[in-house]
Amino acid sequence: MATCETSCCIVGAGPAGVILALLLARKGVAVTLLEAHADLDRDFRGDTVHPSTLELIDQLGLIDKLLALPHRRMDRLVITTDHGRETLIDFSRIHSKYPFVALMPQAEFLQLLVDDARLNPNFCFVTNANVQQLVREDSGVVQGVQYSTPDGNTHEVRANVVIGADGRFSRLRKLAGFEPQKFAPPMDILWFRVPRQATDSAEDLSGTFFTRGGHLAVVLERPGQEWQIGYVILKGSYHELKAQGIEQLRADFSSLVPGLADRANCLHDFRDVTVLSVEVARIDCWHLPGLLLIGDAAHVMSPVGGIGIQYAVQDAIAAANILTAPLLNGQVTEHDLAAVQKKREPAIRAAQRFQTFVQSQIVAQALRTDQPFHLPLPVRLIQKLPLLRRIPGSIIGHGFHQVHWQG
Repeated sequence: MATCETSCCIVGAGPAGVILALLLARKGVAVTLLEAHADLDRDFRGDTVHPSTLELIDQLGLIDKLLALPHRRMDRLVITTDHGRETLIDFSRIHSKYPFVALMPQAEFLQLLVDDARLNPNFCFVTNANVQQLVREDSGVVQGVQYSTPDGNTHEVRANVVIGADGRFSRLRKLAGFEPQKFAPPMDILWFRVPRQATDSAEDLSGTFFTRGGHLAVVLERPGQEWQIGYVILKGSYHELKAQGIEQLRADFSSLVPGLADRANCLHDFRDVTVLSVEVARIDCWHLPGLLLIGDAAHVMSPVGGIGIQYAVQDAIAAANILTAPLLNGQVTEHDLAAVQKKREPAIRAAQRFQTFVQSQIVAQALRTDQPFHLPLPVRLIQKLPLLRRIPGSIIGHGFHQVHWQG
């Protein structure tokens, strides 16, 4: 079995893992980043880069390269109901050099960061690395991981600390024996894409939620010639919907988003649809001696607001700020790992409470068929009071308790 040593072994090359690896590598920390897949490309991964993340990319000196990639800018989120069209969030009101959300394929965003990390000789990126177990001392301290590769070989990485950034189905979370506390959201989401035509109005469609008669969908603009649709359904109702046939989904979508009704026939069958089982969950403790979990591995976020990536990135920034010096000194204690959770947990709890409010007061109401949909009173008040209109954009754009990299 081949063995290598490093200061920090990060498992999972999503936004949290890639950004943490880049920040540590730039500070001179030896980092090995492991990814179970052959590349960074996944279908229907989060494609949103929020203002706080854009500010970090600017700080890293990569913003021009990032914005040179194909992307769309989302300046606001709008909802269209039987009562008309209303702005939910206006990012142009927030205090930021980048008052918008950039929509771009996540794989291209991550590849840009990996390419920059590779400029540091202390960075190592390994794909097709399927982690099988934690390496522990007799005392139980985590000292590394063992992973297998498609050729059947087993490899071992020894490290001062292992970071689990391997997402909502985290292998490291299971290996460590952590059980997340789950909070049941009222919805699941069907993701699919339909062609974009030159005559389509981005102003009327992009970043717009449509709700009518117990149905809810959001239309997102993608680089190129496609619209990405998030079609919201009641939790656990997918099999019932599927039994009704793809024709029913086409009809419901056509009625809900008439501007794209002529594209509904592009849904040939349910193989064109990806189902996201929405979860909200978090573990009580993010760490063991030698091991820290961040991002969705520690706290699974709902897709509400598209903020999961942003909070994963903020976790990575906090971890880099706190762990760089101990890693360079070769002395990472569990107190250091606990400090990361202490720094980030209040923001995570606040964000999940915010998502729960949106899910229960807006999404659940929109999916009801027994009464007309109305925005809840707090949302209507925020819309009417100019001093409060910046709040939703700040919550989505910068998050609660924003962390800045001490670069």
